[in-house]
Amino acid sequence: MNTLVTYLAYPFVRYALIVGVLIALCSSLLGVILVLKRFSYIGDGLSHVAFGAMAIAAVVGLTDKMILTLPITIVCAILLLWTGQNTKIKGDAAIAMISVGALAVGYLLMNIFPSSSNISGDVCTTLFGSMKILTLTKSEVILSIVLSIVVVVLFVCFYNRFFAVTFDESFAKAVGTKTNLLNLLIATIIAVIIVLAMNLVGSLLVSALVIFPALSAMRIFKSFRSVTVCSAVISVICALSGIILSILLNTPVGSTIVVTDIAAFIVCIIIGKIRG
Repeated sequence: MNTLVTYLAYPFVRYALIVGVLIALCSSLLGVILVLKRFSYIGDGLSHVAFGAMAIAAVVGLTDKMILTLPITIVCAILLLWTGQNTKIKGDAAIAMISVGALAVGYLLMNIFPSSSNISGDVCTTLFGSMKILTLTKSEVILSIVLSIVVVVLFVCFYNRFFAVTFDESFAKAVGTKTNLLNLLIATIIAVIIVLAMNLVGSLLVSALVIFPALSAMRIFKSFRSVTVCSAVISVICALSGIILSILLNTPVGSTIVVTDIAAFIVCIIIGKIRG
């Protein structure tokens, strides 16, 4: 406890905790919708797209890679939605096609135009995360806070419409709900969350933040509201625990958070079995 109090005296540790909690909260909210819409894999696909965009930003020489990564990821999220509705290219095939292509292009560019002498280290850091969450600047923290607030506000304001689109999109469209616009909004929010979460857990582990809390909450509760609230609580607790453990044990932040999510999922399964 004394060691933890000592670490909390440093601003960069507080920054990491704030950003980690906000990212976990936003991921859990949209995760429930993605799981129920059977579109869980989109998080993994978009994270690969973000990896490719970051590689392009590194080749171009941008200091702030988010300037390029965020718009490219949003565009691909919208394209995934449109191609997913196409009868010729189903949703899962479109995700696989775009994600694998972006991953390959990104890795190829990093090898052809290396931005440093340690390409393997750069790739590993981007894919699996690093301690970059502990080196966030004040401007990056402010940007993460602003984007997270926007995501939460949009989710609260459109909660009823998201509920309708999630459970019965055909009926919602029949009664006049603009389902296409709502789906585009969901895709845009997901893209923002993915780009923010990459600094925390890396591109290959982003899906864990989106999927595990929602699945854990579903082991205990059945209503949409209860699952959403429980998912947010579990995600925030796991993010806090993971970051603190990674600092104390000197382990990778991303993988530590994912392991805590797995532990929470197992606990929720046991609780669900006890409750019947």
